[in-house]
Amino acid sequence: MNFLRGVIAGQAAGPQPSGAETIQKLCDRVASSTLLEDRRDAVRALKSLSKKYRMEVGTQAMDHLINILQTDRSDSEILGYALDTLYNIICNDEEEEQDESEDAVTPLPVSGKHKNVSAPDENAQKQADDLGAQFTDTFIQEPEHVTLLLSLLEEFDFHVRWPGVKLLTALLKNQCTQVQGVILVSPMGVSRLMDLLADSREVIRNDGLLLLQQLTKSNAAIQKIVAFESAFERLLDIITEEGSSDGGIVVEDCLLLLLNLLKNNSSNQNFFKEGSYIQRMKPWFEVGDDNSGWSAQKVTNLHLMLQLVRVMVSPVNSPGATASCQKSMYQCGLLQQLCTILMATGVPADILTETINTVSEVIRGSQVNQDYFASVNAPSNPPRPAIVVLLMSMVNERQPFVLRCAVLYCFQCFLYKNQKGQGEIVATLLPSTIDANSISAGQLLCGGLFSADSLSNWCAAVALAHALQDNLTQKEQLLRVQLATSLGKPPVSLLQQCTNILSQGSKVQTRVGLLMLLCTWISNCPIAVTHFLHNQENVPFLTAQISENLGEDERLVQGLCALLLGICIYYNDNSLENYTKDKLKQLIEKRIGKENFVEKLCFITKHELYSRAAQKPQPVFPSPEQMLFDHEFTKLVKELEGVITKAVHKSSEEEKKEEEVKKTIEQHDNIVTQYKELIREQDAQIKELKEQVDSMSSQNEQMQSTVTQQLSTIQQHKDQYNILKLKLGKENQSPSNGQGDGSQVNGLQTEELTQLREEVEELRKQQTLLQTQLGDKDALINSLKSEAAQAAQTAEGSAGGSETTELLKELEALRSQVQSKSSEINQLKTERQELVRRAEAGSSDTVPSSDSSIDTAKMAELESRLAAQTTETERLKGETKGLSESRADLEQQLASATSTVAILQTEKAKLQTDVQESKKEQDDLLMLLADQDQKIHSLKQRLKGLGETVEDEDDLDARDQTDEEEEEDEEED
Repeated sequence: MNFLRGVIAGQAAGPQPSGAETIQKLCDRVASSTLLEDRRDAVRALKSLSKKYRMEVGTQAMDHLINILQTDRSDSEILGYALDTLYNIICNDEEEEQDESEDAVTPLPVSGKHKNVSAPDENAQKQADDLGAQFTDTFIQEPEHVTLLLSLLEEFDFHVRWPGVKLLTALLKNQCTQVQGVILVSPMGVSRLMDLLADSREVIRNDGLLLLQQLTKSNAAIQKIVAFESAFERLLDIITEEGSSDGGIVVEDCLLLLLNLLKNNSSNQNFFKEGSYIQRMKPWFEVGDDNSGWSAQKVTNLHLMLQLVRVMVSPVNSPGATASCQKSMYQCGLLQQLCTILMATGVPADILTETINTVSEVIRGSQVNQDYFASVNAPSNPPRPAIVVLLMSMVNERQPFVLRCAVLYCFQCFLYKNQKGQGEIVATLLPSTIDANSISAGQLLCGGLFSADSLSNWCAAVALAHALQDNLTQKEQLLRVQLATSLGKPPVSLLQQCTNILSQGSKVQTRVGLLMLLCTWISNCPIAVTHFLHNQENVPFLTAQISENLGEDERLVQGLCALLLGICIYYNDNSLENYTKDKLKQLIEKRIGKENFVEKLCFITKHELYSRAAQKPQPVFPSPEQMLFDHEFTKLVKELEGVITKAVHKSSEEEKKEEEVKKTIEQHDNIVTQYKELIREQDAQIKELKEQVDSMSSQNEQMQSTVTQQLSTIQQHKDQYNILKLKLGKENQSPSNGQGDGSQVNGLQTEELTQLREEVEELRKQQTLLQTQLGDKDALINSLKSEAAQAAQTAEGSAGGSETTELLKELEALRSQVQSKSSEINQLKTERQELVRRAEAGSSDTVPSSDSSIDTAKMAELESRLAAQTTETERLKGETKGLSESRADLEQQLASATSTVAILQTEKAKLQTDVQESKKEQDDLLMLLADQDQKIHSLKQRLKGLGETVEDEDDLDARDQTDEEEEEDEEED
């Protein structure tokens, strides 16, 4: 220990060892010392040397330090030194390296250190970055090292957890993708890091935010895991605790982490919206009346908050998700709060610009939000609509360029898919709605369109073009606008004034804006094309512009002129005799040349600024001079370039053919539409029939259940009949013991008779129902018989007839079975009558002769009534039983007959198919025979022509007949 301290403190005698030698000795001491205190002192010394001798410590001590992390988990102090040492050799952030530990052994001079930091050498910094990346690769070469570091973060000790967080952050900065992959597959890896946000020590929590920022960069899987670990809830709580927009750097870190989680991640955006976190953003934008003296941190925080809102409603998101977020922002009052900031005074310019952009995307394509924005008024006297105030800033050349671009974007978003708003803007230009006492949006646009500032000209032209986008009605309405150019001169139309300014040779930016307006205006509007061609000077001006050879900027103007002339050809209705499609094509071919025309037209899409404008709707340009193309106009050019090229090269005959093809296609579409309607009707009918089948199936099931119940009831009656039969037999065998016993028996029989009467009534009802059903079944069987007979008559072949005969035999057998069952029922009735007769005879024998005549008469009357009721009951039971059995047999017979008919019909169809095939084969044979006869006839003719003797068929037949007659004569002789 004394040697170690002497080496470190410079107290040892003799020459001082070099840094590499000292580090080697310290590494040996770390590896070989058995005492924990010795290893701790050696690691502390390595930590103090790790900044000055970063290369040596990293190459010699890294393995020993990692081993310390694995073996000395029980001592938090040595773990902290080891983690700090690893952080010093891996981290490339010099600002972090400025912090010195309180127990450093050989501190560097402060002045010299600050001198190096204030003026860093670029090459040295690059080498340091490469060194940090190299040590990071060495550390993460074994994924277990990152897993070990994650496990150390579970230690609550400050001296272990804090350097562990910083070390993992440095690893992510140097090799983000590889470390993310290890953490992603590590069990509970992301969850351990999320626990840092709940740490009560602000230093660890804040560095945990920086760690999560690096962890969530460009990794959607980790972003989703972090989001579902309640990250939104925790981050919004921290922002609220820190004072929202008035908070410090911690709020900024939370907002940056939220941006990482939500940007280009539709799953997290949906989770953020469904969790009602949009509503919690509203208090962030509450500003007071006094907005002077905003701190730089507040400006930064509010700027990030506005970006967070824009991420949720960005045009690059899916339309459904964007519309849902826009609806939530309007319902919770967030849009209203943003409009308040928009109209507030004293707001910094960059915050105002970003607020305008945010409001633009919140209202873009949402009719409800656009209507609300149209109703917002500025707090002026008199109140003016917010749109008018913003347009005043756009056409004011003294306003900042970025602010004017933001206002233009806001106006474009207000008119995007908003035909109502487009109509309101165009209406402010019409003569009937102009108010001389107030400034309207139309007046500001016209003023900007004809001002001396080229940027105002361009912005006003693009804004007016968006008021006409995909709206044929407003294109026609704008043709009515008349402008008073000067006193004493008649007014001119807005279309004519645009072409006049275009022909005066103004700046390129102005001409490009006017040409974009004219192309948007007359595209897909034949009336506007006619108005444009009606001016005799327009077409010669366009052809002169296109045919000239000019510079780079002028070539863009030439391309737009070619596009305008091509639109006049493509959307021309040939109403002007001098400027029909064919005449314009001939003019192009003579004055310009078709190839030259197409080349000038294609130059538009090859322009660099065209490609930049086509990327996203927001107009973002580094300088006003590069502001030439609008995003929506690039879509129009892409749509029209091909069709104009084809239209120029087509001849009149091809156009006529195309028109005919179009008509044919329209007719075909009409036919297809009719068939679609027919199919829909058939689908509806099929659906109704299916419902009927389902209802009939349910009815059939109900009837089957009813039959089953009736069969069970009949079985019960059979059992009761057997019991009564046994009772009567016993009474006949046992002698009667007096009138008292007889009266008891009679009382019992009376109760049974009452019950039997009720059952008889029920059986009668059932009998009636069964008879009705039996009639239906008989009718169905008769119809099936008739169908079977017809099938048997029409079917060809012995198989069909034999099966029909068998079916009829089965029906006769079923009838005989029914008759036999009826005879059995009659036999049962006879047996029942015999039993009743015997019972009456037995009862008359058992009555004593000494009884009075009255008792004898009552007894006889009761017995006769009992016999009558019993006979009737048994008869009804027998009939019911017979009917039930007959019904079951008939149902069985019906099922078999149905299946037999189906088989017969199938075989009939098969036989008909065979007959058709046979007829077809016979026809083929006849055709072959006819061909053969024709060939034989032609050969005979040829032989006759060659002089050969050929016998015809008639001669052959006559000779055969003569031979037969001679043979008959010989036989007679």
